[in-house]
Amino acid sequence: MAWPMNVRIGLYQVISRMDLTESLKEFRCLHQGAKAGTLGPPDLATYRAARDKLARQILTAQHLALPPGKRQRRSLRVARALLLELEFEDGTVRATTLQLSSGGLAALLASAPQIGEVVKLSLGIPGGQPLQADARVVAVKEHLGNAMTSFQFLGLGEAEAERLEKFVFDAVLEYFGGA
Repeated sequence: MAWPMNVRIGLYQVISRMDLTESLKEFRCLHQGAKAGTLGPPDLATYRAARDKLARQILTAQHLALPPGKRQRRSLRVARALLLELEFEDGTVRATTLQLSSGGLAALLASAPQIGEVVKLSLGIPGGQPLQADARVVAVKEHLGNAMTSFQFLGLGEAEAERLEKFVFDAVLEYFGGA
């Protein structure tokens, strides 16, 4: 995950390096237990609270680095290339994700879909079956002759959202020194 330097600087302005190191160390242990399914209810609640706190810290740092007039994200996104299959009304398209969050994803497509269009997608997440979901096209921007397309997941179940969150935080931990 390659965050711009201004985001990394902002992150260190929000939380000191020592706090970050200690928070990540504690979170890493909880995260591994959550992935393994070994956390009991109290530890699972602690894990989710720690995950939410870390996400807020990173989102706050990203907000500090935003140009004036830009809207702050509600979900933590990571840059990850995953195989993606999209079923549009006029056919199936294969693509690779550019960004991913528990709320949606972005991918570069050869042609621009209509904003508001609903698609079925299959997302290849390492370590399990592909995630099957419905998604709505929420933004399209031209990018080097292609269409940078953002999708919002629709009706994603709790288990699927949790699976995505764990994948996102694997990427965060990898970025900060190993998952």
